[in-house]
Amino acid sequence: MSVRVRFAPSPTGGLHIGGIRTALYNYLFAKKNNGTFILRIEDTDQNRFVEGAEEYIVEALNWFGITPDEGPVQGGEFGPYRQSERKSVYAEYAEQLIESGHAYYAFDTSEEIEAMKARLSDARVVNPNYNAITRSQMKNSLTLSAEEVQERLSSGEPYVIRFKMPKHEDVRFKDAVRDWVVFNTSTLDDKVLMKSDGMPTYHLANIVDDHLMEISHVIRGEEWLPSAPLHVLLYESLGWDAPQFAHLPLILKPDGNGKLSKRAADKMGFPIFPLNWTDPKEGEQSVGFRESGYFPDAFLNFLAFLGWNPGNEQEIFSLDELVAEFSLERINKAGAKFDIEKARWFNEQYLKAKSNEELAALFTADLEHELSSGKAEAIVNALKERVTFVSEMAEAGSFFFERPGHYDEKTVRKKWNEQSANGVAKFGEAIAALDQVTPEEAKSLLVETLESLELGLGRVMPALRVSLTGQAGGPDLMEIIAILGPAEVAERIRIAVDTLDQ
Repeated sequence: MSVRVRFAPSPTGGLHIGGIRTALYNYLFAKKNNGTFILRIEDTDQNRFVEGAEEYIVEALNWFGITPDEGPVQGGEFGPYRQSERKSVYAEYAEQLIESGHAYYAFDTSEEIEAMKARLSDARVVNPNYNAITRSQMKNSLTLSAEEVQERLSSGEPYVIRFKMPKHEDVRFKDAVRDWVVFNTSTLDDKVLMKSDGMPTYHLANIVDDHLMEISHVIRGEEWLPSAPLHVLLYESLGWDAPQFAHLPLILKPDGNGKLSKRAADKMGFPIFPLNWTDPKEGEQSVGFRESGYFPDAFLNFLAFLGWNPGNEQEIFSLDELVAEFSLERINKAGAKFDIEKARWFNEQYLKAKSNEELAALFTADLEHELSSGKAEAIVNALKERVTFVSEMAEAGSFFFERPGHYDEKTVRKKWNEQSANGVAKFGEAIAALDQVTPEEAKSLLVETLESLELGLGRVMPALRVSLTGQAGGPDLMEIIAILGPAEVAERIRIAVDTLDQ
C-alpha cells in the first residue's frame, strides 16, 4: 500500500503552530515512506470562512519548506482539493447511508432542538443531546411515516441528515500513537452529516474525501480523538477500510497547565502564528515567528521535538535528517510543553552554524550603514555568538558604526586609572602608525606596548574596551580593533583619554 497523508486545515483564521506541527509530522511520515503529502482545504463551513486564510496556509508551508505534493496550488489527479468545490460528491454518500439504515432525515427546527435540550437539562440529564434515546421523541424519518417524510421532502421543507448512532456498542480502533482506543456509543450523539444548505459537515466530507483520495494514514491533533469513533463507524457503514489513525499530543502552555492558546501566548509575550497575521474581521494584528526573526529550519527543528523524540541525545536535525529518523512510534502520548526559551536556543544554534556570507546578507538587508562585504562578514562573525536573532546584531554591534556617547560607569570607576589610561594611550599611538591590522597583529602590538610599560593585559584590557565601545563586555576585543581599523581605534582612544582624564 502506498503512503498518502493529508494536512486538512479549515480556512477560518491564521494557522497556529499546532497546525504547522501536524503538517510537519504528515510531511515527515510521507517522505520517510516515499509517500505523498497532500494539502486539502476543508472549507465546508462557509459561515466561518476568513478571506486570506487559505493563502496564509500555503505561504506558511512554503516558508517552512514542507510544500505539498498535491493541493489547490499544485493540483493532482485526486482534485479538486477544496471541499467547497466537491459539494456534488457528498450527497451521494449521505443518501447511501440513509438507504442502508445508517442515517436519517431530521426536520426539527433549531427551536425544537433547544427545547428538547432544555427539558433534558431540567431533568438533570448530564449531557443533553440529539442521540439514540432522544431521537425517538423528535421529528425525523425514524418517527414519521414514509409518506409524511416524502411529503416534507417534496415540499422543500428544510432538513438535515443525521448519522444513526448504534445503542450501547463499543467502537474499538488501534491508534498508532495511543494503541487501542475504545469508546461506547452511549456517550455519542447523532451527528449531522449534511446541513440544510446542502453542504456536508466536517465528519462526512472528511471521511468521503479521505476514501476517494486514498489516504492511508490520518495524522491529526488529539482534539479530533472524540470524533474518531464516529469516523470509524462511517467507514464501516459505507463498506470502506479505515485508514491508520494517529492522534498527536496537545501542545501545552509552558507550565503544562492546559492547551496553548493565542491568549496564553499573547499574555506570555511570544507568537503563536508562523507568519504575521491580521484578522480581516477584527483588524487585530499578530506577530509571527518569521517576522520575530526565527529561521524556518530552526523553528521546524524545535517543532519536531514538541511531541516526538529520536531516541538519542541529538537535537539539531536538518529536514532531511528528520525525515530519516521520524516514526509514528516515537511520538509521545503526553502533551508537550511549549518552551519559548528552547525555541530561542534552537535559533541561536542555527544562527551560529550559518556562513558569515549568508548572515552578512541578512544583516545588511535593512542596515542604514554602507558596508563592504568583507567588513559585514567580519562584524557578523564577531557578533554571532552573542545574539539570538540577526535583527539583534545592529544594536549589539552599534559601536562598530558610532563612537561611544558615554562610557560604562562601573568599568571607568574600577578600571580606569593613571596606569591603564597610559597603557591605552600608548597603544593608540602605536597603532596609529599602521594602515590596517589583523586580530593577531593587534594582540601582538598590545602585548609589546604594555610590556614596554611593564603592564599586564589584565590591567589595561577593560579600559581599552570601554574606550573603544563604551561597554564593559562584548565580542573579542582584537576582532573589534581589526574591524574598526587603526585610524578609528587611535581616534577613539584619543577621545576617551581626553574625556575620562578630565
